[in-house]
Amino acid sequence: MSGAAPHVTTPVFEGPIDLLVHLVGCHEVDILEVPLAPVVDAFVAVLREHPEQVSLDARSQFLLMGSILVEIKSQRLLPGPDDVDDEEELGGWEERDLLLARLLECKAYAAAADAFVVLSEHAARSVAREAGLDDGFVVHAPDLLAGVTPHQLAAAYVRATAERPEPTVDLSHVTVDTVTVSETVAVLAGALPGRGPVSFRQLTAHLRERIEVIVHFLAVLELCKLGKVRVGQAERFGDLEIEWVGEAHPLVGALVGADDYEG
Repeated sequence: MSGAAPHVTTPVFEGPIDLLVHLVGCHEVDILEVPLAPVVDAFVAVLREHPEQVSLDARSQFLLMGSILVEIKSQRLLPGPDDVDDEEELGGWEERDLLLARLLECKAYAAAADAFVVLSEHAARSVAREAGLDDGFVVHAPDLLAGVTPHQLAAAYVRATAERPEPTVDLSHVTVDTVTVSETVAVLAGALPGRGPVSFRQLTAHLRERIEVIVHFLAVLELCKLGKVRVGQAERFGDLEIEWVGEAHPLVGALVGADDYEG
């Protein structure tokens, strides 16, 4: 049923539905003897059970033929003053289809004509160039070696074939520690006893590198942790006051682990 006309079964006819419409139009089958409801129900049942077996063309053809049969039967059941013969009715459907096909063809040609009009309007905006190049005008490719001497070529070859130096990493910006925390602790342990209170600013005034100031600060913290110095600050963001409170000799043996601050 996918490609052929739908098959119908009635008490007076069994076969394709388009053949039934033809026989009704030829008066070989009486439309009043053809029950249309079972025909529609059977087709709908096939659609529900096996929808993949009925193509879209077969469905549309069944709708068209069924509509023709319903209209013919309704006219036979309800006759009026303007009764139309079945053959004339079918002929009207054929003429309608023919007119519809011609209308679609006319619309296609009209659309193509509109497209050509648009192309013609765009082409009318262009002006062709009438003057061309002179007969004696010849385009030559530029001479890339114009003005280059053999000496320059030789120098370029030497530069291109010269051995390239191995790439090196510039470490000038890397800071190398010149003093450790343990060494600074030993220096402060020898310098602070007997000096009295001193500010951290005064203690590091002679230093030039920032890393040295940081190392001195860590050394002061280490001495404070060991209880050898007392650190105070009179006001917020004020100078740190450092005062020696331990024994008056260097702490060399007691400073194990002071280098932990180096990291």
